[in-house]
Amino acid sequence: MSGLLALLDDVAGIAKVAAASVDDVAAQALKAGSKAAGAVIDDAAVTPKYVHGFEASRELPIIWRIAKGSLKNKLLYLLPVGLLLANFAPWAIAPLLMLGGAYLCFEGAEKVYHALVPHDDHVVFPEDAPGDPAHLEEKKAAGAIKTDFILSAEIMTIALAAIPPSNFWMEAATLALVGVMITVAVYGSVALIVKADDVGLFAAQNGRLGVTRTLGRWLVRAMPGFMKLLTIVGTAAMLWVGGSIIIHGLEELGFGWLGHHIHDWAYAVGHAVPAQWTAVVEWIAKAAMDGVFGLALGFLLIPVATKVIGPIVARFGGADAAH
Repeated sequence: MSGLLALLDDVAGIAKVAAASVDDVAAQALKAGSKAAGAVIDDAAVTPKYVHGFEASRELPIIWRIAKGSLKNKLLYLLPVGLLLANFAPWAIAPLLMLGGAYLCFEGAEKVYHALVPHDDHVVFPEDAPGDPAHLEEKKAAGAIKTDFILSAEIMTIALAAIPPSNFWMEAATLALVGVMITVAVYGSVALIVKADDVGLFAAQNGRLGVTRTLGRWLVRAMPGFMKLLTIVGTAAMLWVGGSIIIHGLEELGFGWLGHHIHDWAYAVGHAVPAQWTAVVEWIAKAAMDGVFGLALGFLLIPVATKVIGPIVARFGGADAAH
């Protein structure tokens, strides 16, 4: 009997350790995922364009196909590479993060530039041309998955940098959970956004109650404005996150002048308001300065990307790769 009680006590102890480990993985995954907010918001803002022009019945299948591709990107390719870097080349994480941050700054600045200086630079690529709907769907989904790979790489690298040092399996489980959580959040949100106007139209036309029909009409009218707002928020988040990544990376490489000054300026702004608002105002001030730096850097990178990198990619990968 005493042996059985001891065994049960050991099992209970193991269960407690396992439960604590699961809690630790979930907590670390949530914290790490929140660090990648800018890239996540941009991912959600970018994806709906890939189902534009398709029949309503094909929207969710296309999103599901892209979501599966995104999960494959994160778990089969990026997770192993990230873990190898973390365990065998941790020195490479900061430069890779800065490279991804520079990409976010470029993307955000390019969107701001296009908004300030509207111009028609649309180029017709093979997948944009009319043809077999199934082939077009395949092309669009493949293009979306390629774009997702870049954003997913940034998301996973940011998450990896935010995970506290631990054993290999804890890091692997945390990073895998981050990948699954973010994929579900992004593409679940995209599905809701894409189908919201259809739901609103159905409610407006078939609702039995006046309030239901009114809500449906409001939803149909509100979605275009919501999509514009999502784009603005996504752009601002990209610039903020990209700028903060570059600044933090410079600090790690021994160039902390800018980061220290931004911290001091944000501290001064935060302490110029009543005490109950200090923390919020200080955070907003720092995020704004990081974003302004990201925007300035992005503007500097636009000619580099369009005049140097773009032509090189087009030369070796074709016009589709450059696009």
